[in-house]
Amino acid sequence: MLDLRHVVDHMDDVRAALARRSPAAAAALAPIAELGQKRRELIALSESKAAARNQANEKMAKADKKSAEFTEQREALKRLSGEIKDAEQALKEVEAKIQEQLALVPNLPDPSVPDGQDESHNVVVRTWGDKPSYGFTPKSHWDIGEGLGVLDFARGAKLSGSRFTVLWGAAARLERALINFMLDLHTREQGYTEILPPFLVKDAALFGTGQLPKFADDLFKTHKSDPERAYDLYLIPTAEVPVTNLHADEILDADKLPLAYTAYTPCFRAEAGSHGKDVRGLIRQHQFDKVELVRFSTPETSAESHEKLTQHAEEVLKRLKLHYRVSLLCAGDMGGASQKTYDLEVWLPGQGLYREISSCSNFGDYQARRAAIRYRPEPKAKPRLLHTQNGSALAVGRTVIAILEQYQQQDGTVVVPEVLRPFMGCEVIKGV
Repeated sequence: MLDLRHVVDHMDDVRAALARRSPAAAAALAPIAELGQKRRELIALSESKAAARNQANEKMAKADKKSAEFTEQREALKRLSGEIKDAEQALKEVEAKIQEQLALVPNLPDPSVPDGQDESHNVVVRTWGDKPSYGFTPKSHWDIGEGLGVLDFARGAKLSGSRFTVLWGAAARLERALINFMLDLHTREQGYTEILPPFLVKDAALFGTGQLPKFADDLFKTHKSDPERAYDLYLIPTAEVPVTNLHADEILDADKLPLAYTAYTPCFRAEAGSHGKDVRGLIRQHQFDKVELVRFSTPETSAESHEKLTQHAEEVLKRLKLHYRVSLLCAGDMGGASQKTYDLEVWLPGQGLYREISSCSNFGDYQARRAAIRYRPEPKAKPRLLHTQNGSALAVGRTVIAILEQYQQQDGTVVVPEVLRPFMGCEVIKGV
């Protein structure tokens, strides 16, 4: 969430920054501007009424208690007290409406983010490795997986409907191997602390990271079986939600920063609005696995922490020897909570294109303000909002896709990346 005072005091600058995202993002400020004016009027009214009440108090204190002036000032005092109470209540209601509107406003793009409205304006900043070459026409992962009998889309649909898949044998083992490999890399070599969080979270946690209220249609909300429970529970769309909110409503010591956490979780997304997109294969599933990286930093080290997190995610692809590129997203293609995002895009030869396998984002203090995550720069100093960063390292299902497609052989089998062989117990996937 943006800082209200900054928005009100720099309305034109904020509007211009949001316009880099889209006209709709800039237009979201209109009701806030109107409510902000109403707020200023109510504050001025309360202050003037309070001043009048003080004058009435002074006059009543000096007047004879039996005089008409005393009675007149006493009645004025009662009237003014009621008017002040009404103005304060109106101010509270206006400020609540401002916060509701402010919760819908996206983050301001970092100045280093390129202009543009969609992925065609993203900028490739680096590429790693070479595209693999084949003496045959490479297949897509769904053909490879079905040919080996390790990806079962029909039974997934029978069990749960569209966008669910059953992984058999070697594919299930590959998914598990990737999770273990990623967690070992992040914890043993890169200094992250492993977390196993709940997979159900309160609505407050989703508000804290920016999924609610705007993206409610993309979430799976559970049935409230206990009528006395005061909150809703949702299946997590990403480990970012529970891990970031570990420190909601807390004040951390500066000497503990940066904090770096990694977590494996299944993720659940309704994929609202994606009908007809990526209907084949594992690209866009309602349930999928991810290993997530989350960092907490001071504002001064925020950009450095973001770059470091991105490099840590890239290291997974390098160890797997998967060809990929890194794109800096333009303002219009970023998620609403992000101020700067790098997408890691892996090459899929069977489809002849690059696909996102990780988004590494810096949120500035946007999430920290929503979740009330602060730190104390030094003992007894006033708490400040810290900065949060997160990224997938990696989306496990999409990594399975990349391995099946980049490591495929003409006979339909798939070579296992060398770093995964200790986890897999084999060098080639030949079937279930």
